[in-house]
Amino acid sequence: MTSTLITNIGTLVTNDPSHPGLLGLVEDAAVVLDGSVVTWTGPAADAPAADQRFDAAGRALLPGFVDSHAHLVFAGDRTAEFNARMSGQAYTAGGIRTTVAATRAATDAELDANVGRFVAEALRQGTTTVECKSGYGLTVADEARALRIAGAHTPETTYLGAHVVAPEFADDPAGYVDLVTGEMLDACAPHARWVDVFCERGAFDGDQARAVLTAGMERGLIPRVHANQLTHGPGVQLAVELGAASADHCTHLTDADVAALADSTTVATLLPGAEFSTRAPYPDARRLLDAGATVALSTDCNPGSSFTSSMAFCIAVAVREMGMTPDEAVHAATAGGARALRRTDVGRIAPGARADLLLLDAPSPVHLAYRPGVPLTAAVWRAGVREV
Repeated sequence: MTSTLITNIGTLVTNDPSHPGLLGLVEDAAVVLDGSVVTWTGPAADAPAADQRFDAAGRALLPGFVDSHAHLVFAGDRTAEFNARMSGQAYTAGGIRTTVAATRAATDAELDANVGRFVAEALRQGTTTVECKSGYGLTVADEARALRIAGAHTPETTYLGAHVVAPEFADDPAGYVDLVTGEMLDACAPHARWVDVFCERGAFDGDQARAVLTAGMERGLIPRVHANQLTHGPGVQLAVELGAASADHCTHLTDADVAALADSTTVATLLPGAEFSTRAPYPDARRLLDAGATVALSTDCNPGSSFTSSMAFCIAVAVREMGMTPDEAVHAATAGGARALRRTDVGRIAPGARADLLLLDAPSPVHLAYRPGVPLTAAVWRAGVREV
C-alpha cells in the first residue's frame, strides 16, 4: 500500500470529539492516508513522513458526504409533473406510479447505467457514501432486480416495495401488503440491508407500515421509515418504537414526535430538496436540534419530488430555510448521515476511518452555505483513491 500525506490544509473537519467544537476543527492541518484508511491527523508541523505528498494549498478538507436517502433505480422523466406543480398543482404521493411504468419497461442495462450516472454525479460533488432504495418496480421481479442493480454500486441497499400500492392492487391494498411481506420480501431480502416504508396518506397507514417493517426485521433487515412528510401521522412514533435507524422527512411533527426522536437512537433525516421542489413547508431542524435529536441531511434524489444529487445544495437550503448553523448542516451531511446508516467508518476523518475525503476550493466549510450553487469540489478521495 502507498501512504499519502495531505498537508497545508487550511481547515480540517474531523467530526472527531477529541478535537474541540461540533466539527472537531483543526487549523493548519495534515492527514495521512495508508491504503484505504486514515492513519494520522493533526497539525501539519507534526505530520509524519509518507510515500507521497499532496498540497491542499490552504483549502478546507472534510469527510466525504454521506447521503443516506436516495432513490436512484428508475427510468423515465417527470419534467411535466414538476412544471405543473410549479404552476400551481399540489404534490401528492401518486406521481410515483408514473415512474413505476417507465422503470418496469426499462432494461437492466438502462437502469444500471442510470444508477452509475447518478452515483458518479454525486461523487463529483463530494458524496462518497450513498444509500439506494428500490420502490419503482412494485413487482417481485422488478423490486429484486432493482436491488441487485443498486448493490453493484453501493452496499447500502434498501427494500422499498412499500413505496406505494402497485397499480394492479389499487382495489386490494391488503393483498399488496401481503405480497410485500411475503413473496416479494423473500426475493428481495438477500439483496438488501434495510427495509423501508412510505407511511403516509396515499401510501401506507400505520398498521400496514408496521406489518411491512416487522416482516423485514424478521428477515434480518434494519428498518427506516418515510415519516411525516405530507401530514402529521404515525410514522415517527413507529420508527422510534421499532428502533429504526432513521425517520426520514420529519416535516410535520408534534411535540411528542420531537421528544420521541430526542430520546431515541433514531436519526431524524431531513430532505430539504423535497420541500424545495414541492413548495412545501420546510422541516424545523432547529426544533429537533434544540431538543437533542440527531439530525442528518440527505438529498432524497428521485425523479419526482427532489431531483438533485447535490449535498452542498441541501446544506445551503438547510442553513437558509431550516434554522441550522453552517457547522450543524455540514455535520448533518457527514456524521449525521453516517449515524443514519449506522456506520462508524465514514462521516469522520480520524485514525481508522475510511479515507473518504472532500477537498473544497475554499478555506472553510462555511463556504458550502456562503456560496450556494457554486461548484466548490477541488478533489475527492474514496477509500483512499483520488476519484476527482
